[in-house]
Amino acid sequence: MYNELYEIWKKEKENPKEIQQLPNIFYSKIAGYIKKLKVENRMLDKKTTKAKLLDKELKNVKAMVSELSSLRYKKLRENAFSRESVARNTLTEEEKKLFGKVLPLADAYRAFSKDILRGRLSSIDKDTKQTMMVLRFVNDIPALVGADMKTYGPFGPEDIGTLPPENARILIKQGMAVEVDLN
Repeated sequence: MYNELYEIWKKEKENPKEIQQLPNIFYSKIAGYIKKLKVENRMLDKKTTKAKLLDKELKNVKAMVSELSSLRYKKLRENAFSRESVARNTLTEEEKKLFGKVLPLADAYRAFSKDILRGRLSSIDKDTKQTMMVLRFVNDIPALVGADMKTYGPFGPEDIGTLPPENARILIKQGMAVEVDLN
């Protein structure tokens, strides 16, 4: 597991813009691996070479996982705020749920910034996240102008993105996209 983690961590670091594909159960495997290392380490005499090696391995694993998750979070955040789509197959199930929560925030913040630049302060309420729908696209969809007159897309199969509800419902009805359940 250590070598697999190392290779994944290295690939993610080498590609500063692109999110690398992870196995869907990656985080559960890593959590189990860390738990195993901790249990095994508890049962050893701390003065033995094996215990010292396990300590070092655990420290390295934690550092790589921490940096890996930070890198991926940064890339996801940048994609959300720049309106770039993310290929669905690159994300784990946990990341898909988290990304689905970031997209509405990014859209709301962009709208807030535009209002400020127009010289008005829009009210920010709890329903802001309801103004956009998170979708998983089934087919290639060219860039389109949404009901709010903003440009969205283009999107490829398995990409995740947000659209105004009016546009999202049309794409869902046509079988071009599926709504992502954020719960």
